[in-house]
Amino acid sequence: MYSPGPRTTTAADTLARAVLARAVVVALLAAIGLLAAGAGPAAAADGEGSWTVRTASNDFGSDRRNYAYTLDPGGRIEDGLVVVNHGTTPLHLAVYAADAFTTGQGGLDLAGEDATPAGVGAWVHPARPDVTVPPGGSAEVPFTVALPDDAAPGEYMGGVVTGPPRSGEADGRRLGIRIRLRVGGVLRPSLSVEGLHVGYSGTPDPFGKGDATVTYTIRNTGNAILTARQEVSTSGPFGRFGVRAGQIADSPPLLPGETWKVSVPVRGVAPALRLTGTVTLVPLLADASGSVAPLAAVESTTDAWTIPWAALLVLVVLGGLVVTALTVPAAGRRVTRRAADIARRARTPSPKRS
Repeated sequence: MYSPGPRTTTAADTLARAVLARAVVVALLAAIGLLAAGAGPAAAADGEGSWTVRTASNDFGSDRRNYAYTLDPGGRIEDGLVVVNHGTTPLHLAVYAADAFTTGQGGLDLAGEDATPAGVGAWVHPARPDVTVPPGGSAEVPFTVALPDDAAPGEYMGGVVTGPPRSGEADGRRLGIRIRLRVGGVLRPSLSVEGLHVGYSGTPDPFGKGDATVTYTIRNTGNAILTARQEVSTSGPFGRFGVRAGQIADSPPLLPGETWKVSVPVRGVAPALRLTGTVTLVPLLADASGSVAPLAAVESTTDAWTIPWAALLVLVVLGGLVVTALTVPAAGRRVTRRAADIARRARTPSPKRS
C-alpha cells in the first residue's frame, strides 16, 4: 500500500492561506453589516455619526410607530419628527416628504427626493428642508399636512424622510416614518384580475396527469389600500377533474392603482381537452389600528386547450394495428382464392381442335 509522505508547506501556501482567511473574514463582516442594515430601518450610520428618527410627543400621542391621520379635503393638521444624533460629530440631514410604493419584492418603500409627488409627498410640508443635530443631541422638525379642497377621497401612503443632502456625499441611506392618510369621502375598495392565462405541460404517460401554471395580475382598482387573499383551481369540461392549487401567500398591501403579478403552479391536472382556470380574490381591508375586514370575493376564469398528445398517439397506433389486423387476413384470403383458381384452370384439359 502506498503511504504518502509528509506534506511540505511552502511560503506560497502560507500566503495563500492568509489571503483566503482574510477574504473569509471580510465576507463575514460584510454579511453581518448587511444583516444589521436590514434589521432596523429606524437607525443609520454615517461615518462616525449615526441617527434615529421617531414621532414627536404631542396631542396625537407618544412613542407612535408611524403617523395616521383622517382629514377632509381642505383640512390641515400639524405634527413633528424628532431626529436623534448618536454620533460624535454634528449631523446635517435633508428632510422631505415622499409618496410610498410597493416594491417588486412586496415591501413598502418611499420615493426619492427627486421623484414628483402626487399624494402625501405633495401634501406634507416640513417646516425646513434640512436639519443640523449636535452630537448626542436631538432636534424636532415640525411639519404640516394640508389637503387641497379637491383632494380625492381614499387612502394614501407616504412618509417623512431624512438623509444626506444631495450636495453632500449621499450613499443612499435614508430613514423615514410612514404616514397613512385617509381623505374623507366614500371609500370604494376594489380589486380586479387582469391578464389571466393558463399554461399546461403534459406528460409522456398517456394515462398520467401533467402540471398547469396559472398566471395573472392583481390590480387595485379602488381607492383603499388592500391585500388580496388568493385561491386558484383548474377543472375540465362540466367542472369535472377539478384540482385546487396549494396554499398561496397573500399579496402585499397594494396602494390604489398598483399591480402585483402572480404565477401559481397546479399539480396533477388531467389533460381533459378543455381546461378552465379560476382565480378567486378576497380583498382584505385593514384600518389604521390593524383590524382586518374581508370583503366580497372577486372571481375570474379563463379556458385553455390541453391536448393529450400521448393518449392520441396511443389511439393512432392501436387504430393502425386494428386496421392491419383486419386487412391482412382479407388480403391473404384473396391470394388463396386466386391461387386456387389458377390451379383449377391448370388441371382442366384444353378442348381439342378439330
